[in-house]
This record gives sequence, C-alpha cells and structure tokens, in this order.
Amino acid sequence: MSKQKTATKPRLTRERIAETALAVADSEGFEAVSMRRIADELNVGTMSLYYYVKTKDDLVAAMDDALMGEVLLPSLPKSWRRALTEIAKKTYAMYVRHPWSFMAMISAQPGLNAMRHMEQCLEALADTRMTAREKLTLLTTLDDFVFGYALRAGAANTGVDRKFAKAQIATGAFPRLKEAFVDARATPDDDRFERGVKALLDAAKERN
Repeated sequence: MSKQKTATKPRLTRERIAETALAVADSEGFEAVSMRRIADELNVGTMSLYYYVKTKDDLVAAMDDALMGEVLLPSLPKSWRRALTEIAKKTYAMYVRHPWSFMAMISAQPGLNAMRHMEQCLEALADTRMTAREKLTLLTTLDDFVFGYALRAGAANTGVDRKFAKAQIATGAFPRLKEAFVDARATPDDDRFERGVKALLDAAKERN
C-alpha cells in the first residue's frame, strides 16, 4: 500500500531568515549576524541559505525589508495629518525595538516594503494641494526628525554620566541652561515626540 504524499512547506523562506537575523541582532547586536550564525539558529547548513539570500549584503537587505514592514499601517486614517503622525509613531517604535538598526541599515538596498512605505506616505498626502516637491520635502524632513529623535532618545538611555553638567549648572553660571534643561524637565514631557511631529505638520498645513 503506497503512502499518500502530503504537500509540505519549505523549512526556509527569505522572510524566516530575515526574522531570525533580526532576533540575533536584537539580542546580541548587529555584529553577531552572519550567514553561519543564522544557519546555526535555523539548524541548517550555511549553503542552504544561499538559495534565499545570495550574500551578506542581500541578508542585510532582507532584514531592512522586514524592518520596513513593521512601519506600514494596515489602513490609512482619512486625515493626512493623523496618517503621517501614525506612520511617524510606528517608525519611532521600530527604532526603539531595534536600536542597532540606526547605523547598520544605512547602506541597505531598499526593498518592496520601503517602496510600500513611501507609497503609503504619498497616498496620505494625495488629497492635499502640496506639489510633488513639497510632499517629498515634508516626508524627508519628518523622517529626519523621527530618526534624530530616536537616536537621541537611545543615547539618553545608555546611562551616560551627566554629573559634570549637573555640577556646573548647580553653580548658577548657566541660568539659561538650567531653565531649559532642568526646570523644564520638572514637568512631564511624554508627548514631546508628538509635539515635534505636530510642529512639522503645522508648517505645511496651509497647503492642505
């Protein structure tokens, strides 16, 4: 009696390889990512990966594509301002989850999800009166703000010693710095990210 053949899914996919590489980078840093290490994590031979990712650069591109997939909205809010705010928040959250990606992905080859992300951003602005140039300027400026904010927030969480600055401010020689960076922080500032995004969008609202 012959055994009935059943369809089986392949053990490996480009997406699974990228997911595994992200997990390694998240737990040990991007420097730990290599073709051999990913193969070990997946319990396959290194050569098995080359059918899906041809080189280390291709692996990085797959990782970047997976990261960009995390910033896509399932649906766009009708308001262009709300849509861009939500995209900015998802992008910031992605950087928080994967802080190593700040530098590691700079030279990555953009993939389909990067194109989908840009398409979604432009779709959010489709009904405004902005020109194509104005749309691109707004989106790149917003991207710069999100990247810079996330980078600075990451640096603030690394435990940098600020004793010297605090001691100097305490002398009274820097009253403006004290007002800006000490007294101002006495009140909650959890919405600073959204206020920054709002300020950028407010500058473009007259074109809506």
